[in-house]
Amino acid sequence: MPKPDVGSVTPLELRVERGSPVPLYFQLAQQLQAAIEQGALTPGSLLGNEIDLAARLGLSRPTVRQAIQSLVDKGLLVRRRGVGTQVVHSQVKRPLELSSLYDDLDAAGRRPATAVLVNAVVPAPPGIAAALGLPEGGEAHRLERLRLAHGEPVAYLVNHLPPGLLDLDTERLEATGLYRLLRAAGITLHSARQTVGARAATRDEAGRLDEEEGAPLLTMERTTFDDTGRAVECGAHTYRPSRYSFEFQLLVRP
Repeated sequence: MPKPDVGSVTPLELRVERGSPVPLYFQLAQQLQAAIEQGALTPGSLLGNEIDLAARLGLSRPTVRQAIQSLVDKGLLVRRRGVGTQVVHSQVKRPLELSSLYDDLDAAGRRPATAVLVNAVVPAPPGIAAALGLPEGGEAHRLERLRLAHGEPVAYLVNHLPPGLLDLDTERLEATGLYRLLRAAGITLHSARQTVGARAATRDEAGRLDEEEGAPLLTMERTTFDDTGRAVECGAHTYRPSRYSFEFQLLVRP
């Protein structure tokens, strides 16, 4: 779906059920959030003014204002003087499973793009060498990439792979995801060890991700194994929490 010009009002089909026990403002907020997450409202879209929206839905202006404010509080909308209420972005909700950020963004219609910053064979740091089963003092292929969605930076990705594992051409890396390249090379991804955390952004990270220095960032470290048990990549990634979250499914033990 083409991105609307900033300043254009995007028409939406919105309906509220007055007989529902769910508050009207919450119904409206849910529909607007779904439109943002599904790409019907892309960054830069305008909602129109509260008076028109209230009249169209037969709602009071305070109800519409409350729905919009709830999405402003979530960081999905922003009120701009002289412009109106505008979509900022939607947060990527990534399931905690063995998938790639590129695939998740692509599946969500978020138009992923990649800028390759480093693509080189380098001496493997001791921890990386151990994780990949490389000899001490051996080399690893290092990738540093900036992943974007709808033109906005979402994550900074650092990956190490055993040298010679596959062709890591920069042009191909900018056109698709690393896991897609691994699968295309006949490598079957089987499992991974992963740690999720958080820390403050350094000056360099803040510059790359369009955040303030010291802003909180989500972190993820992962070692991925193929179906033979061989370690095929180690990743150390940082994410903007305003654009990204992990989703967990928790089950009660019987």
